[in-house]
Amino acid sequence: MSPRLTPAALAVGLLISHSALLAQSTTEKKADQLDTVVVTGIRASLQTAVNVKRNASAVVDAVSAEDVGKLPDNDVGQALGRIPGISVGKDFGQGASVSIRGTDPQMTYTTLNGQTVASTGWYDQKDIDRSFNYSLLPPELIGGMEVYKSSQADLTEGGIGGTVIVKTRKPLDLPAGTGFASVRLGKGTISDDLNKEVSGLFSWRNPAKSFGLMVAAAMEDGSYIRRGVEADMRWSGDVAPTTFVQDRQRKSLNVSLQARPATGVELGLNYLRLELDADNSNSSHYIFTGNAAADCKATNAANGLCVQFNRPAANENLHNVFLQNWVRSASMNSDSLVLDGSFKGNGFKLSGVAGSTKAEGGTNQTTNFAYGRWNDGTGVRTLPIFTGTIDATGKQISITPSSNQNIGVGNLPANSTPESWASGRGPNEDKENFAQADLTIDLGEGFLTAFKTGLRATQHTFTKSGYRGVHAATAVPASSASLYDGSLELVGGWSVPKPNIGAALAAASANITRWVEDRSAYGQLKEDNQALYGMFDFEADKWKGNFGLRYIRTEATATSYAFDGTPLAAGDVGQNNGWGRSKTSRKSSYNDWLPSLNAGYELSSDTLLRVAAAKAITRPNFTNMFNSTVVGFDDTNASNDAFNYGSPALKPQSSNQFDIGLEYYYGKGNLVSANFFYKKISNFITTQTLVNQKVGVVSPDSGKDNWTINQFVNAGGGKISGVELQLNHAFAGGFGVAANYTYSDATAPATSYQDQLNVFTLSSKHNMNLVGYYETKDYSARLAYNYRSKYMVRESGWYGNRMHDATGSLDLSLGWNLTDTLRLSFDAVNLLKKDDVQYGAAGANTTLRPSLKSGFPTWYFEGETTYRVGLSAKF
Repeated sequence: MSPRLTPAALAVGLLISHSALLAQSTTEKKADQLDTVVVTGIRASLQTAVNVKRNASAVVDAVSAEDVGKLPDNDVGQALGRIPGISVGKDFGQGASVSIRGTDPQMTYTTLNGQTVASTGWYDQKDIDRSFNYSLLPPELIGGMEVYKSSQADLTEGGIGGTVIVKTRKPLDLPAGTGFASVRLGKGTISDDLNKEVSGLFSWRNPAKSFGLMVAAAMEDGSYIRRGVEADMRWSGDVAPTTFVQDRQRKSLNVSLQARPATGVELGLNYLRLELDADNSNSSHYIFTGNAAADCKATNAANGLCVQFNRPAANENLHNVFLQNWVRSASMNSDSLVLDGSFKGNGFKLSGVAGSTKAEGGTNQTTNFAYGRWNDGTGVRTLPIFTGTIDATGKQISITPSSNQNIGVGNLPANSTPESWASGRGPNEDKENFAQADLTIDLGEGFLTAFKTGLRATQHTFTKSGYRGVHAATAVPASSASLYDGSLELVGGWSVPKPNIGAALAAASANITRWVEDRSAYGQLKEDNQALYGMFDFEADKWKGNFGLRYIRTEATATSYAFDGTPLAAGDVGQNNGWGRSKTSRKSSYNDWLPSLNAGYELSSDTLLRVAAAKAITRPNFTNMFNSTVVGFDDTNASNDAFNYGSPALKPQSSNQFDIGLEYYYGKGNLVSANFFYKKISNFITTQTLVNQKVGVVSPDSGKDNWTINQFVNAGGGKISGVELQLNHAFAGGFGVAANYTYSDATAPATSYQDQLNVFTLSSKHNMNLVGYYETKDYSARLAYNYRSKYMVRESGWYGNRMHDATGSLDLSLGWNLTDTLRLSFDAVNLLKKDDVQYGAAGANTTLRPSLKSGFPTWYFEGETTYRVGLSAKF
């Protein structure tokens, strides 16, 4: 049963955004690496980050709680984007994925207090991968974050790009009776419904400081609107102004117990619950540019698509109209329960941790209500036919109507029924059980100062599934007026009815008599992982660092239903044609040795030369490991018959990597640094195709066992090299600046991608942050600009592979300490309203659809500025 966030609990929830003004940073530092610093403002938080960087043996950057709260970002991913070398991928307006130094986000390994956090997506059109979905995690629960850009033996493997350690607070690190509460209200220039946030924290400890309890919670309730144009062009040259609406509720609860019952003994129990409800609708008004050839005035020579369209007059015998509304119930949640303990004796420390993390999420129900007006005289004759122009000659499509295109409920039939083919569910589950033990031995005053060893074991299971809704033989209609509530503005300046999400889902449910498992959608992956490591810390004269070796072993099992040509049984659904009812499993294993070295040399008391070298791995994406999918079975077109095979035998991607950097520290928290990094990555995954293969299944349409086999295999390698530059400087009078720039030259094997482009997914060549701030005892202001150059977005299913244009965001944050306990804040995000522009980048000779080739402006979404005002209290 899910825990409920009562008003009382919310009153004591956590808002880290300002709790740094009253609480000591609770980041538990690694021995001889990280300091504990009291954080009291913008400048102090930057000093914390600089101290973490300076004192670490590895290449580390950090975000303190003050940074998360002070930045005008309401999600953790965006806050991480201020760190040098990190770029953030947005998903439906939120920072959802993190890329480090030009690597794919799946190469970023995210942990909560050093352990895995289970995560799923809520959207059934997204790939299933290993990257953590940061939209689950509210910043209010965070005590700090550390990003390890170089590896070391005691870090859990999995992050070629780097490892992000998200840290929660502990009650014995906070003064007794610490409390904090905050409320915030927000609104956007497109998402104009009021967004409401409430959060707080209460921490208690006994006078002896031997036992403590902390409870923190946060809740957000609002809506998000994304307005844009989707130019797929596959259906008679379709261009569709589209508006997406999501009703969001995010809840979180963190309960932490900590005890020190005896000298040297420490015990902890931490529970974290994250919830996101994300019901949504997607309304598209299709304009068909291919209905009449005379309307196309110019085409793209490389892909043949119409790029200049002009329809001066409507002709109901030529032109079609289509209005489509997808409605989905979607959610995801994550529960983590972790028990940890340690004993510190004379010259040694023994520690252990065990726990479980589980996430459930996906699309709970999908339905579709659609209305068409067709040139054969059928359909809804009251829908307006588009006249006007469409210009697709640049990166961003432009639509200019010359007639009234508004659609209201009055334009729709009196009653509507859901499309039976669209009824589905797509739940996923991610779970990991883990246990770890570590021993640190003090070696004294020699060159080798400490030896650390440990072992870790995990059982990880990811399960995807699907279900199809079977509709009643006689449709149950609903009043069209009951299915819509108000109107939605589209790009181009007209409006369509706004779906009532709850009513649409209820109307769809009234037509569904039962749910049938879609056996083609089922897949399960199990991984048993073991690791053992040894690491020495060293310090002598001006040298300091560590070196070590980590051994890892993984056994992977993929399970699915067998595709054996089984004919459909009575009452089954078409998706199960050919799929048997028995499951089949494939198993494989691999092991590896991962050496690492981190060293720093003090050139002077203020200047540090840092070097690091390591071998790191990232395990294969889940999507590439699932057993098989089949297309073309019994579809009357024998040329379509194909098996697409994933494999648990895929090897992890492996990277030999090197860092060298120079860091100059001056004053209090001031820093100038330059770092060069290099990664040579092997074992990329590509597709091997074999034709005219026998698999033991005869397709009924051809009467032959003759298939095309597409198999994921390891092949090829890539390289990443680049430079990070960083400056932190505090001026007199409360002013200061923080700036960083990263250049990443990342090349991947072109054969790994359908677009045949040799660039990493979501990798920008240029990333930049520039932050200016002013702070006094009573007032604070921060103006922050984040820029990243173009990058490749790759997704299976509907969206496909396309280039995202360069983008930047200018954000403002203001604060006013009304009293010693009350603070007023104001945040504005994306003041420049930078649009989200995506275009085809593949060459004309690739197998992608034409709209994803040769610079065609396939997608764009309007930029939005969001504003938030908040009031917080400390006690």
